[in-house]
Order: sequence, then structure tokens, then C-alpha cells
Amino acid sequence: MEISIPKEALCLLKQLNDQGWEAYLVGGCVRDCVLGLTPDDWDITTSALPHQIKSALSGMRILDTGLKHGTVTAILDGKAFEITTYRRDGVYLDHRRPEQVSFTHSLKEDLARRDFTMNAMAYHPTYGIVDVFGGLDDLSHKTIRCVGIPAKRLQEDALRILRALRFASKLGFSIESTTAHAILKYKELLSVIAAERLQNELKKLLCGPYCATVFREFSGICFELFPEISPMLECQQNHPYHIYSVWEHTLHALEAIEPQLLLRLAMLFHDSGKPFTKTTDENGIDHFRGHAQHSVRVANNILHRLKFDRHTHEQTLKLIQYHDLPLTPTLPWVKRQLNRFGPETFLQLLSIHRADILAQHPSLKHRLAIVEQCRGLMEQILEQQQCFSLRHLAVNGHDLLSYGIPAGKQIGQILHQLLEAVIHGSCSNTKEDLLQYLCDHFQ
Repeated sequence: MEISIPKEALCLLKQLNDQGWEAYLVGGCVRDCVLGLTPDDWDITTSALPHQIKSALSGMRILDTGLKHGTVTAILDGKAFEITTYRRDGVYLDHRRPEQVSFTHSLKEDLARRDFTMNAMAYHPTYGIVDVFGGLDDLSHKTIRCVGIPAKRLQEDALRILRALRFASKLGFSIESTTAHAILKYKELLSVIAAERLQNELKKLLCGPYCATVFREFSGICFELFPEISPMLECQQNHPYHIYSVWEHTLHALEAIEPQLLLRLAMLFHDSGKPFTKTTDENGIDHFRGHAQHSVRVANNILHRLKFDRHTHEQTLKLIQYHDLPLTPTLPWVKRQLNRFGPETFLQLLSIHRADILAQHPSLKHRLAIVEQCRGLMEQILEQQQCFSLRHLAVNGHDLLSYGIPAGKQIGQILHQLLEAVIHGSCSNTKEDLLQYLCDHFQ
């Protein structure tokens, strides 16, 4: 198989080869090329030691990014290429990184230390693909399989548990049974992984097109990461609006929402408060009053623990808090929501409403029309640049001062009342009409 690779990568391979060193593209870039995807990175593995790599690439900009592990980074035409010496990993004591590494002259030994067979392939334009662990066969069968013994591989680096799920979410692959068994058996080792590393893998997993399928099959991993939401699994919803448990409803909603991090996070946690607010009336109907606010508290704890950035944290909580905001498809109402939330957040809330409806009883699908009506009104308002906030209002505080309104809180109060008049349709948004409305109503 011939792979098209960047001219810069070809240049690096050639210079290393010309100095007598073996050098191959390796790992994810080979996998992605076989799958017809565009790699994010082009990594190189070589028989040369770091100082020999530098010598072979003299004249180029080389960064010492990981000398302890045999890695340098070459900068060529503004692009970064990690180049790592063939190596063997030593003993793993912390379930994350080897205590030490030793260099080797064997490409096979270097490939043998990698996580999954599909990532344990190398490529050279002259020799083609080097595949000693069946990566090509596993790719053709859409299978994720550990290199060697899964239990050993996952105990070495517990983050591989989440990486396997991330690849399954991204690619739609199944996880080979022995590997899947080891993933579930050693899930508690995730507790030793730094929050930032978990967060990074989780973000990629959540945005994969097959995220819900993975969470459905490996709910044990999800609940290991987020024990606060495990009660969702057994929480039934005996209510005319629902046909699924809270957990299954959540998974269907995840399937229906766009693959954007904020939306996926909000959807994952939007009903996490239901098990804690569930009541059953005399007719046997379940209710979950106040669950949105409880869901906010659950999500807040999780997002804080995983050290999400402030914007992601706050915006996710906002979407959860207002995920069940009743919709009213009228121009004034939509304008008020645009003023309250801003266009971006309001659009996200509409997406959440849509996904929530699709995960409820099929008889509620008529409500999708209301979501689309609100979306259409929002687009109309924005396209026509209709006024929905103070910054769009044709008068400002200076105009009111000039009109004789004394400085103070009254200025702000009057501006908001004028805005409401415009939103309601009681007054057009022109300076002349607004000042006349002011004359008529505030004298």
C-alpha cells in the first residue's frame, strides 16, 4: 500500500536514511492514512539516538521535547514532526508511565510497546507498511485490540482504557472481547490518572459520532468517571412523556445532539438530578420537579473535579439549568430570550430541546415544530437586525440625559422599559418614536 505523505516528512525520512539510520512514519498517522483520513500529526520513529538525529538533521530547527524518552521535535516549514528513537519501555509502577526506557535497534520491539494493533504500524515509502501485530486486519474488521496481553497493556497505562473508548467513539469500531473484558476489569485504575489527562480524552470521546453507543456498552466506565450519575441507570420514568429510563433517555439524547463539546456535556448531565428528585403521585406517575437545578449541582462537581476551563464549565451549567425552558414561538418571546441569553446560547438551547424531544415518547415529536418555529424567528430577527438588546436600541443614556432625565438609576430603568416597548411592538425602534414614547409615558 502506498501512502501519500507530506514533502516535509519525506525530507526528514530521507535525511535520516542518507545518514545510515532506519526511519519510519509510525502510529496514528499510518492508521489514519489506511482509513482514508487526514492525520493531525506525522510522527517518525528511527534507529538513531537523539544526538544522532540532531546530527543527521543539522541545519534544521530541533527542539528537545522529550530527551528522556528519546524524542526530539523537528520544525520544517513551520510544521512540527516528533522523531523518537526505537525504544523498550521499562516497568510501569504508577499505571501511567514507565520508570525508564531503553533504546533498541529493533523496530519490532518499538512497535510491541504500543497500545493497540491499529496504532502499532509503521510506514516507509520504499518498504511499505510494517505490520507485525495484525493492525491492518483489525482495521479491515473495524476492531480495537490491544497489542499483546490486554490486562498487561492496560495496567501499564490506565489511560489506554479511555483511549480505547475514544477511538471506538470516533471510528465506530468494536472493541475486541478480551480487550473489552480487561477495560471493565481494570476500570478502577482510572482513579490514578490526572484530571487533565482524563478531561482531554473525555472531550474527544464525547465529540465522537458513536459516543452514545460506547457509553451504552461501557456504562461501567462512564460511572467510574462520574459516580454521581450512576443512579440514572436504574431510574425509571413512569410518565406519559417517556419510554426510557433516565440513562437510556440520556443516551438517545446524546445520539440526537450535534457533536459539539458544550452540547454533549450538557446532554450527558441534563437529567442527572432526576434520581434525586423523583416522586410518584397517587396515580403512579413519576415527577422530577426541580431536577434541572439538582443536575446543575451534579455537573458542577464533575466539571470542577475534571478541571474544565471556566467558559466550558459555566456555559455547560447554564445549558443544563435552562434545558427545559418552555418555548413560545412568538417574536416578542424569542427577542427576550436573545436578549437574555445571546444568539449563541439560545441556539444551543434550541438544539438541546430538539434532542430532548427526540429522546422522549414518539407522541411528542409534534413539539419539534415549535423548536423550528423559534429557530426560524431567531434567524428572521438576526437577518433583519431587529432590536432585541439595549445595544440595538436607537436611543442611549446620553439621549435621555439630553432629554432632561436626571442621571441615576432611572436612566437604566427607562432604557429597559423602552426596549421592552420595542420588543413588544408598542413602539418602533427609531430615535424619534422612542423619544415620543418617552414623552407620552414618562412625564
